Amino acid sequence: MNGLLFITHQTERYDYLQSVALALEGGCRQIQLRMKDAPPREVEQTGIRAKALCEKYGATLYIDDHVAVCKNIRAAGVHLGKTDMPPHEARRLLGSGFIIGGTANTFEDIQHLKNEGVDYIGLGPFRFTTTKKNLSPIIGLSGYRQIMEQCRAQRLILPVFAIGGITPDDIPEILNTGVSGIALSSIILQAENPVRETERIVEIIRKEFQR
Repeated sequence: MNGLLFITHQTERYDYLQSVALALEGGCRQIQLRMKDAPPREVEQTGIRAKALCEKYGATLYIDDHVAVCKNIRAAGVHLGKTDMPPHEARRLLGSGFIIGGTANTFEDIQHLKNEGVDYIGLGPFRFTTTKKNLSPIIGLSGYRQIMEQCRAQRLILPVFAIGGITPDDIPEILNTGVSGIALSSIILQAENPVRETERIVEIIRKEFQR
């Protein structure tokens, strides 16, 4: 896993499915359906339609939090926050055929999640963001450098996605710390043209990986 991961976010202009469609049209091929506070039935119904959209574009769909929904609709995987189901329990329910991601704020979090059997890490927040409640301490660029250096020193190899208040201008420096990708949400949907903004971000990431 690497590149751009788009996390759905409902705004006054766009609902969850519209946000998925915009990101896909702009070239993003990794989507996380995040519908905090929505009942599981609503998440599942939206997930079925989001998965169909992703299949049309050859993209991968992950479900945030809802392990049962992930299993029921056969999404590629599930992302678990710090207060969600423990990854080892999710693995017991899902088996080996699904990808499991976990949220981390420190190197110790990454070590713990690795031991829990996760497949990738969402590491953040980079800076303050209004998208998420109960925000963990801000990591910043120096924090990413330090944590990724610790991962390399300990030979801890997992895809790591930076997340939290990231702008396109931040991407080159963040990728230079050694992370595998960038997770974005509101910065895309707040753009005047979300499709073109996604295209621009995908190109920034592509160029950085070619260096």
